[in-house]
Amino acid sequence: MRPDCPIPFPIPVLGIAARSGTGKTSLIERLIPALVARGLQVATIKRSHHDFDIDRPGKDSDRMRRAGARQVLLASAHRSALITEGDRRTEPQLPALLLQLDPTALDLVLVEGFRRDPIPKLEVHRRALGQPLLCLEDPCVIAVVTDAPAEIPPGVLALPLEDAGRVAAFVVDWMVF
Repeated sequence: MRPDCPIPFPIPVLGIAARSGTGKTSLIERLIPALVARGLQVATIKRSHHDFDIDRPGKDSDRMRRAGARQVLLASAHRSALITEGDRRTEPQLPALLLQLDPTALDLVLVEGFRRDPIPKLEVHRRALGQPLLCLEDPCVIAVVTDAPAEIPPGVLALPLEDAGRVAAFVVDWMVF
């Protein structure tokens, strides 16, 4: 990890950063299987700026939450989900969210939506959107995943946007470093 981008967590945490509509989620969706194929156990954390529900109306856990429970842990042999009610004002902080993960069962955490947090990041850049590069201002960007490698400044690694295998290989090498 770069010394200027520390994060207090026992396993690597890597942000996927870009402005809205650039394709962060699409990259993560292609990157996860490529990392899993290399034997990694991957977690993701995604910040949303919208209200959302993961529960179905009328189900027991939804009824418990609507009755006033501040946290509901829904669990089965297939998966579990912790639903925590926020105060509708305070944005969740990445260190607190990381503490909800079990690092003993993971090798890597991919983070989307915490662009300003001081964590190592892959920037996603698409020429057609005409947006300025984040790597020019953010020292935590370790590489740019792009469809326009010629636009990336010298000294900044450019990775091919459509080659998740190559991006995964870079991530694995970065984790070992």
